[in-house]
Amino acid sequence: MTDEPSWEEIFSSQPNVGNPAVPRSDSFARSDARADPRGYGGANYEGRPLTRRELRERDYPSSSHSSGGFGDDRYGRPAPKRKRRLGWLWALIVVVVLAAGAAGTAWVMFEPQVRKIMGWQLPIDYVGVGNGSTVEVVIESGQIGEDIARTLHKSGVTMTFDAFYQLLLKNPSASFQPGTYSLQKQMSAQAAFAALNNPDNRIVARAVIPEGSTLPTILKRVADATGVSLDELTTASRDYVSLGLPKTLPSLEGYLFPATYTFDPGLSAQQLLQVMVDRMNRSLDTAGVAPENRHRVLTLAALIQKEGGSTADFLKVSRVFTNRIEQGILLQSDATVSYGSGSTSIFTTDAERADASNPYNTYVHKGLPIGPISAPGDAAINAALHPADGPWLFFVLVNGKTGETAFSRTVGEHDAAVRVWQQWLRDNPDWSTG
Repeated sequence: MTDEPSWEEIFSSQPNVGNPAVPRSDSFARSDARADPRGYGGANYEGRPLTRRELRERDYPSSSHSSGGFGDDRYGRPAPKRKRRLGWLWALIVVVVLAAGAAGTAWVMFEPQVRKIMGWQLPIDYVGVGNGSTVEVVIESGQIGEDIARTLHKSGVTMTFDAFYQLLLKNPSASFQPGTYSLQKQMSAQAAFAALNNPDNRIVARAVIPEGSTLPTILKRVADATGVSLDELTTASRDYVSLGLPKTLPSLEGYLFPATYTFDPGLSAQQLLQVMVDRMNRSLDTAGVAPENRHRVLTLAALIQKEGGSTADFLKVSRVFTNRIEQGILLQSDATVSYGSGSTSIFTTDAERADASNPYNTYVHKGLPIGPISAPGDAAINAALHPADGPWLFFVLVNGKTGETAFSRTVGEHDAAVRVWQQWLRDNPDWSTG
């Protein structure tokens, strides 16, 4: 061991530490010097060989061992810049975005199912009787519960179709009258249900047509009630063929049934008249009047309605006219003369009664006039079909206030009754037929 060389001898005799068999030449030293600018080569500055750790630190320096400027290793070489490893973050972001997109797509396509599964279901019904904003809802004839539920939802009355439809399923016997109803927006299904069953909420135009009214009076009342112009109604009344009536009629007079009508809004002039014609046809059908006999029955019934006074006398008045027609006696009705003259008075003049150009003049023309002179009701129609039994040929009003009428068989009896009537008129000079 005493013969072992010192460190200085080793390094002087073995310049190439890695391979002792190869002597270190000057060129090799210069090459190391170029590889190691500081001149340390494979040894530290103390002249001893570098340990493996020092070699690793030389080849892969860390900032903690830097002895030079910022970023330099301990040998003064610039430290390589580290690449931040952010790939994992971008991958995570992509995954999150894709997941969010998938969730959004699923929500759009399957929101009801998702809500049901998760218990997040939205309310389907409003609470209360509405928000104060009125809306008109039309229920048409023949509509079923689904139609009504759909109409209410589209009109903004109920929150959903299901809200009202599910209520109907719980009330299978519920029914609704066709018409136009005034409701409110944002009503609960129960409130809408109650409102549709309340007749006060139905919007109607009410027209009262008294028995014995003439066509001009009826048209005026309908115009006032519905807002449809009188000109439109008058024009429509002239086209009575389109209402299903024979073209041989002199006019629409007598074919509009007298009653109290509740018209739905929005009806045209023709539709309004059709409603009234249909109502008259129903009465004639109920009374058993065949279509071919309707004009004659209505003409006689209209005369009875206009001349009869009290309905209690209708059957007798019908008998008087029937007896005179059967015996070929002129009816001599002042009411028919006035109608043909364009008057509403029950009094006529000698000239009017002699006017043969008036087709309604029963002082000149035998039998019934050419058509009705008023709108007869059911009582007058019944009287025309079923006159009372009796021999009477005359009748005259003897009390304008009570409607008392005298019936006579002879001219003498009739003249006496006429004098009673004339005296009553003198005693009541302000009386008028209105």
